[in-house]
Amino acid sequence: MTPAPPPVVLWFRRDLRLADHPALLAAVDEARADGGGVLPLFVADDGLLASGGPNRRAYLVATLASLDRSLSGALTLRRGRPEEAVAAVAAEVGAPVVFATGDCGPYGRRRDARVGAALAGAGRSLRLVGSPYAVAPGRVLTGEGNPYRVFTAFRRAWSAAGTTAPSAAPAGVGWVRGRADVDLADLDPDPGTVGATLPAAGEDAAAELLAAFVDGPVASYADDRDRPDRAGTSRLSPHLRFGTLHPRQVLARTPPGPSGDVFRSELAWREFYADVLWHRPDSAWEPLSRVGRFLRWDTGPDADARFAAWAEGRTGYPLVDAGMRQLATEGWMHNRVRMLAASFLVKDLHLDWRRGAAHFLHELVDGDLASNNHGWQWVAGTGTDAAPFYRVFSPDRQAERFDPDGAYVARYVPEHGSSGYPAPVVDHAVERVEAMARWEEAKAAAASAAEDRAT
Repeated sequence: MTPAPPPVVLWFRRDLRLADHPALLAAVDEARADGGGVLPLFVADDGLLASGGPNRRAYLVATLASLDRSLSGALTLRRGRPEEAVAAVAAEVGAPVVFATGDCGPYGRRRDARVGAALAGAGRSLRLVGSPYAVAPGRVLTGEGNPYRVFTAFRRAWSAAGTTAPSAAPAGVGWVRGRADVDLADLDPDPGTVGATLPAAGEDAAAELLAAFVDGPVASYADDRDRPDRAGTSRLSPHLRFGTLHPRQVLARTPPGPSGDVFRSELAWREFYADVLWHRPDSAWEPLSRVGRFLRWDTGPDADARFAAWAEGRTGYPLVDAGMRQLATEGWMHNRVRMLAASFLVKDLHLDWRRGAAHFLHELVDGDLASNNHGWQWVAGTGTDAAPFYRVFSPDRQAERFDPDGAYVARYVPEHGSSGYPAPVVDHAVERVEAMARWEEAKAAAASAAEDRAT
């Protein structure tokens, strides 16, 4: 009897879906040409698992469970170093090639180089097809061939680059199950550590959420997106983070008109930050701007106490506290309030933006290195914006504009207005002056350092 042809391996990462999945389509074409099947693989990389908190890990497990059901139970789970686990699976089944979606983050690019080398050493290959973005990072460049440093110019070029229409999931795939060395239950965090009520996970949940958004809130998105007291945003960010939905699918469903244009612009921000990180991987945790490297941050026990008050929603500023409590209870925070909470930590409490970025990444279900950390840099005045440090959000003014009836605050800070609510930990007006003084100090230090280098 002639042995069955070996399967190809499809290595799932940030693309946990079947529809509009170019790497899957390429794997299926290869398998059908050779008469074999497709082995779907997910590797639990302990390094990546440790980079997020229990909320995101629990959501990942729920997403993988949904994917496994879509694959009729064929998802093969391995745990360990990807260069060892992927190569081992390919060797066990005799797969000549492993397909995967390209990863655009600093760690992912290094990991893929190691996996590719391990496979090549055994006469196999890693083929990267597509990316998690509508326009792959590194593709949009200026006329001189340089990366864009300003969002508005990037958005114009990104829009002009265009994208392909989303594709359907392939039918009749011959899924092959390999040997697993871990169960999904083994990846679940301790239930006692998951502090958030998590949203529905998986590709079907993503499709339903997108349909609900385009059938309703998108029409008023331009007006409502900054109102945390209204259900005016898409809440699609966890699905974009784990790839149960691709940006192409979202763009294809986004209607024309002013609100649709604003929503497309928000998607472009996500892709801009991924592009910045592609060109400057050091910017994940280091300031992009020279001046930002000289900012003076508070440290010590008093600073730690202020950080704890911020993280626990006890600052005495209701809108800040409401946002931090939403983060703790839902693993998500409205973007307008994210900006306010970040501004408060950096410019009212004078604490390093990296402390806040790390806290967000630990708590957020949608925690994404590029979007999260470059959003923090934007607020901290150390990133891509020309002069954002002067933009200091007033907690009271933000509440008046974006939660005028106090509905959002009442939802998360019910004790507001009672004797049990704490007094403000700082005076915003005083700390704003201090923040500006520190910025001028940092500018002077940066200029002095530049003169020293010149001489």
